[in-house]
Amino acid sequence: MTLSIQIQHIGSAQRELLRNLRFDVAPGQILTLMGASGSGKSSVLAAIAGTLASVSEGGQALRFEGTVSLEGNDVTHLPTAQRCIGLLFQDPLLFAHMTVAENLLFAVPPGPRAQRLAKVQQALLDAELADYGERDPATLSGGQRARVALMRALLAQPCALLLDEPFSKLDAALRDQFRRFVFDHIRRQGIPAVLVTHDAADIADPAFVIELNHA
Repeated sequence: MTLSIQIQHIGSAQRELLRNLRFDVAPGQILTLMGASGSGKSSVLAAIAGTLASVSEGGQALRFEGTVSLEGNDVTHLPTAQRCIGLLFQDPLLFAHMTVAENLLFAVPPGPRAQRLAKVQQALLDAELADYGERDPATLSGGQRARVALMRALLAQPCALLLDEPFSKLDAALRDQFRRFVFDHIRRQGIPAVLVTHDAADIADPAFVIELNHA
């Protein structure tokens, strides 16, 4: 499934952030957006996700003019929950009233319970958190919470995935290893993904990078 974005304008009544930007992300491709703070990277993700209406700059609401489509189907006016787009932003937003395993299970699509639980256990193994399923998320380190959030996003089997600096809270020893795992998983599942980062080491493919230079 291909994710296609055409941005005519993103900005407020006072300031234009971006204009005339278009890109397609093929199945299994990871497009990296880079640029200085304030260049509009996260606003692009919000426009794709359908959450830009909740974003403001200087007290002014941001507006998006353009289209977002998945495999030719226009999802621009669909609510976030109906877009089949996975969201993973800087802070891991885990459910505090659920265990780690319950957080993961929440994301697994409907099916036989045994199969769903097996997917959760495999995800915990892949994230090197096999013994953490019954833990309270509040007892995890920042890096561990980030890994759980990543796995939850992938378990939901999204049609596309948005990643806003998802590796920034992992420690150095795990960052490279888990980054490779996430990229490999995206490619194997054929998920189009858009990654925002400040770190050039996070670039999945140097051939698929857009540098936003808005001043």
